[in-house]
Amino acid sequence: AAVATSAGLGFPIALANVAGYIVSGLKVENLPPHSFGYVWLPALVVIAVCSVLMAPVGAKAAHALPVKKLKRVFASILFLLGAYMLYKGLSQI
Repeated sequence: AAVATSAGLGFPIALANVAGYIVSGLKVENLPPHSFGYVWLPALVVIAVCSVLMAPVGAKAAHALPVKKLKRVFASILFLLGAYMLYKGLSQI
């Protein structure tokens, strides 16, 4: 049930965020060509297409991998991203 709720609410949340970035950047000048507010349309298209194409691959991989291994891989990725963000944040000081 939690997975279905997460999957069902992910799209509306993402859509609301995209709308916010569009609205907040509409009056900003000197944005790259093909920008709609703070949303750069070529990137939006590439990310959307890749997400649609890779979602079934990710779902199959999640069902094929043992739960313990999947949790470790996910935790490792989160740890690396957190360490990178901490490094970048502290290097600005």
